[in-house]
Amino acid sequence: MINSCKFFNVELMKIKLTEKRMLLRNFKKLVMLVFLFCGLAATQADAQELETRIGIKGGLNLSNLYVDDVDDENARVGFHAGIFAKMQITSFFALQPELLYSTKGAKAEGAFGDGKFNLAYIDLPVLAVINLGENFNIHAGPYVSYLISSSVSTEDGFFSDESTSLDRDNFNSFDYGVAAGIGFNFGAASLGIRYNLGLNEIANGTVSGLALGDSKNSVAQLYLSFGL
Repeated sequence: MINSCKFFNVELMKIKLTEKRMLLRNFKKLVMLVFLFCGLAATQADAQELETRIGIKGGLNLSNLYVDDVDDENARVGFHAGIFAKMQITSFFALQPELLYSTKGAKAEGAFGDGKFNLAYIDLPVLAVINLGENFNIHAGPYVSYLISSSVSTEDGFFSDESTSLDRDNFNSFDYGVAAGIGFNFGAASLGIRYNLGLNEIANGTVSGLALGDSKNSVAQLYLSFGL
């Protein structure tokens, strides 16, 4: 009986590993397709004498985890950084995919003490940008994310006396949601704010499930970008 249980657990772990590898391959393919589309759109935009801008961006994250409503009292301060490509389809409409490293998570209060969940993702938002004049825009669109690391910093014995590295198997590898914000353009530079609302539960295990329940990601961002 014990050997049968061990065999079942080993086979289940193999299935989960295979699924994660397939998801990662699909995520890589999605990234390649987005940037291939960027290249094709850039060629088309050049033919129409419309601007295509590639650049870098980064800024502040105020992240949280929510179930029904977002509670800003438990926000975690972090950052994001990466690259973007803004393709001007018409004079007032543009498409902007981005590839960002972004920290997320939240502070948590439990019956056994306090902790801070530290999550890091690779985000791939694809945004529709509407230019309302030369120096102002609104933007919105979907995003997908891939979890690359997770840990929890603890106090008062929330899990342990030290910072504990949680196995990524306790969290869903992929997240998805919607993003929306506004931006102000100053020549090649842009300053803006954005809100990202996760739609997928992040917990995928007994330990994280007990601590986080049905929590989803919530991130407010202040960013600065530069066109190259």
